[in-house]
Amino acid sequence: MSQVEESIEVGVPVHTAYNQWTQFETFPEFMSGVERIEQRSDTLTHWVTKVDGVSKEFDAEITEQIPDERVAWTTVGGEAKQAGAVTFHHLDESRTKVMLQMEFQPEGLAETVGDKLGFVKRQTKGDLERFKKYIESRGLETGGWRGTVV
Repeated sequence: MSQVEESIEVGVPVHTAYNQWTQFETFPEFMSGVERIEQRSDTLTHWVTKVDGVSKEFDAEITEQIPDERVAWTTVGGEAKQAGAVTFHHLDESRTKVMLQMEFQPEGLAETVGDKLGFVKRQTKGDLERFKKYIESRGLETGGWRGTVV
């Protein structure tokens, strides 16, 4: 398994950053390679991705969700093997640190080489930078799910 950790400070309150992150169907607007996400239940999402011409579909299950603090997931079935968590850290009334930690299993030669060359780390960093621009330009979340999963 490979691991990646990235973080970014965003200029919105913690509840705004957290609420937007729970709107999984908006991820294609700021995550490269994510073509579509369908929210199938409170804890199950279906992902369609395409990276460097390689398409994958998989389900991800929310394994832990604590409002304004943490969302953790793991893939179930499908072609991708990964697990991770995003945490939200209150810096002050208008700033939040968003930290993403993920473990994943590269599949095949291209993914293994890409991982070794730092592709996933750069993509994750870019996704967080696009999330920052997305949420700061809006100033408000598009919605939010405040339920708890433990």
